[in-house]
Amino acid sequence: MKTALVYLALSLIAIVINDVYGLFGHGVHSASMTWMFLYPLLGGAVLYLLIFLLVPDIARFVAYRMFYNIYNSGIATLSLGSFLKGIFDIAGTSSVYIAVFYAIGELFVALGLVMLLVLAVNLKKSQA
Repeated sequence: MKTALVYLALSLIAIVINDVYGLFGHGVHSASMTWMFLYPLLGGAVLYLLIFLLVPDIARFVAYRMFYNIYNSGIATLSLGSFLKGIFDIAGTSSVYIAVFYAIGELFVALGLVMLLVLAVNLKKSQA
């Protein structure tokens, strides 16, 4: 539950960053920066709230920490990639490395979700 609250706070910080950066963007906005708050909100706060409600005992597995670290790294990478893409869009330039941020972030998120699914199945088997 604490992780969900932290991600909710990070979503609010992302909104504030977008607004402050928009003040200095000379009227130029970027969809990537505007919507970057969705990564911590949906990928973080909502997911961890669902985990807390549906499988609260999953944290007792040792492998949960590996899921936690990999998944959170993916969300952080996606958020940072979105932030950098927003900066580049506002500056009127681009970088080929932004695609690397998205690819690695998506890989980490997918790997984390697969690990979470395996952990949830093992938890249900151990409870049966």
